[in-house]
Amino acid sequence: MLPKTNTPLLEIRDLRVSFPSASGHIFPVDGVSLSIARGETLGLVGESGSGKSMTSLAVMGLVPRPHGKICGGGITFKGRNLAELSNEEMMNIRGKDISMIFQEPMTSLNPVYTVGDQIVEGILAHGAMSRREARDRAVEMLAKVGIPGPEKRVDSYPHLLSGGMRQRVMIAMALSLDPELLIADEPTTALDVTIQAQILDLMEGLKKERTMSVLLITHNLGIVAESAQRVAVMYAGRILEHASTEELFRTPLHPYTRGLLDSIPRMEGRVKHLRAIPGMVPSLETLPSGCKFRNRCVYAEDLCGAAEPPLHEAGPGHFVRCRRWHELRAPMEGGGAK
Repeated sequence: MLPKTNTPLLEIRDLRVSFPSASGHIFPVDGVSLSIARGETLGLVGESGSGKSMTSLAVMGLVPRPHGKICGGGITFKGRNLAELSNEEMMNIRGKDISMIFQEPMTSLNPVYTVGDQIVEGILAHGAMSRREARDRAVEMLAKVGIPGPEKRVDSYPHLLSGGMRQRVMIAMALSLDPELLIADEPTTALDVTIQAQILDLMEGLKKERTMSVLLITHNLGIVAESAQRVAVMYAGRILEHASTEELFRTPLHPYTRGLLDSIPRMEGRVKHLRAIPGMVPSLETLPSGCKFRNRCVYAEDLCGAAEPPLHEAGPGHFVRCRRWHELRAPMEGGGAK
């Protein structure tokens, strides 16, 4: 169980999401606990298939139905358990109080509607403004996110915009009603590094301007190092490590976290080879017994297969799910990949 942050805006406790399978049920989110304070950015990292996006969909009340369901735990936002709300009640929260930037802006934006119409639709759904006011707001938000000529771009279709511009449209849409919590799911995927930096600077500026909280979901630890105050590392539906960003990069205690950091290419010196974590994220239907990472772990021993280790507090605010974490106590050379 992870500690509460001061005045948490969002608190996830022992969350479980299930789907039926040929062998019974699978749990893409299995006992996840997280909290986000007001004005804080929490980075949620891990390889594809770790359960990051499903966690965010659970917060938004968008777990695919009828098969998927929240089967345990709770999601508390401003004192309300979102897991107990009806779809109609969640519709009043989505976009207005909690908003989300989805992956792949080209597929998230409807190709047959202008970007302005899509921003306006979200505003009108909450009855906050008239159509004229909503259109003015859409133009204002496009300008806010740095799109040139917003009065003209508001009538553009998604295919007429570059990948970076489409991502800016997604941010404008997500922030059009001043949400208190922004969930950014891989907000810089498929963008070149220059546009990535622009998008991250934009999000950080808007966050400070609005005192907004951010759940930043990514597999890119470099992005997390620049943007997040705390980091949670997820694997096979579980949190394996959780700490402040500085602490996690300086002294990663889980072999998976260290593997993720080691796999980032270093720019200094001559690169002889790229390091990689062996194997792949296992299927949720064939998870190993005990520690779910043990089949890929160079530190694994027989005891690791006996029972899954609990989330242990290895230091103040630093939690790790590993029996051999003490063997990784030495700080990484160079203080981690930043």
